[in-house]
Amino acid sequence: MEKSLHALITSVFFFLLQFTSQCYASKDESYSRPPARNIIFTAHHGLESEAQQVHVSLVGRDHMRVTWITDDKHAPSTVEYGKQPGTYNAMATGDHTSYRYFFYSSGKIHHVKIGPLEPGTTYYYRCGGSGPELSFKTPPATLPLEFVVIGDLGQTGWTNSTLAHVNSRDYDVLLLPGDLSYADTNQPLWDSFGRLVEKYASQRPWMVTEGNHETEIFPIIQPHGFKAYNARWLMPYEESNSSSNLYYSFNVVGTHVIMLGSYTDFDEHSQQYKWLEADLGSIDRKKTPWVIVLLHAPWYNTNYAHQGEGESMRKAMEELLYKARVDVVFAGHVHAYERFTRIYDNKVDPCGPVYITIGDGGNREGLALTFQNPASPLSLYREASFGHGRLRIMDETRAHWSWHRNNDSNSFSADEVWLDSISTSTACWAIDDEKEPPKFIAKDEL
Repeated sequence: MEKSLHALITSVFFFLLQFTSQCYASKDESYSRPPARNIIFTAHHGLESEAQQVHVSLVGRDHMRVTWITDDKHAPSTVEYGKQPGTYNAMATGDHTSYRYFFYSSGKIHHVKIGPLEPGTTYYYRCGGSGPELSFKTPPATLPLEFVVIGDLGQTGWTNSTLAHVNSRDYDVLLLPGDLSYADTNQPLWDSFGRLVEKYASQRPWMVTEGNHETEIFPIIQPHGFKAYNARWLMPYEESNSSSNLYYSFNVVGTHVIMLGSYTDFDEHSQQYKWLEADLGSIDRKKTPWVIVLLHAPWYNTNYAHQGEGESMRKAMEELLYKARVDVVFAGHVHAYERFTRIYDNKVDPCGPVYITIGDGGNREGLALTFQNPASPLSLYREASFGHGRLRIMDETRAHWSWHRNNDSNSFSADEVWLDSISTSTACWAIDDEKEPPKFIAKDEL
């Protein structure tokens, strides 16, 4: 009885907290969102010691991090693994953490780094010495390599549809540019989200960065953000010399991926700016010809939703990405799909990145239906539909991008384009002869 009463009080408290935060968040919105499909709450029916919310992520060249949660505070943080089902010839022990958020206490959150692992290999593993066997496949040793990109995922009927479409075809790594669970301070929704995506996130590495729905700041009472996100979704920030889990980078098969934080400091005096400058400067484009950046609030956007919210970050950091010849920048936040041409400083530039907004994974707030008209010549394709994207890097010079619209039971490829890596463009890497810091000059047309 006491436990039930506590659960009821907690639920009512989080409902009021979430309602309050939504009121604040919606004050400046000037567009109407249609209702999305209902939220799916996924419960845990197993034992307290059983691993739940399992997901894997890349750590370094040949390691993976396995993360899971147990209700049992005494469950061991160990992972047994091997290349044959039921045969575990290796074991690793890791760390664990937990957190409190108002009346909510998380389960025991386990983080275990395993490896070294062989590329392109399926490994079978078990968390905590008991429970069901799971498996994941490591990325290949050589190209081609396929990324799935989903933003603003949530946990609705559309989320289920998107993930089913993703799983209908193989891929190597999933990239998520922010807004994962849409818990918005209601901590049990973090647990529900982890259970919902476990089927997919336990089989392929999921690499994520934070969005505005991960901040979970409540004035005075909870002034520091990202408490749940940082505890649950630990990314390889230390391995990339970052001081924050909110921004980091990693390499995978000829590709350098940078995950930036739209909701932490990014001006030229900030730690993130200095880290990004050093990270970009360390890339060897002969070994890693492709450079991809993900962030949450888009720098280019012709939708009325969230118009201009990424502008201050663009002004601070765009030149760094341009000089480093970044190939593609993915963003979320706007609940629609939009693909731009190569851009620098609001102009067509063949040496600038291709900008793609893909905040259409399945959020509970609905789609951002209203685009500015007439369409900007910088914007090549835009559509307010739920879906996901696939970036298949074929070799050192060519990649294929496709966006797949959700159409209930089917996934329809609505937009696709071939991309050339800027690393192969001699014109984009030309340097003038002036006695100033190197200045890159674009001479080719797109």
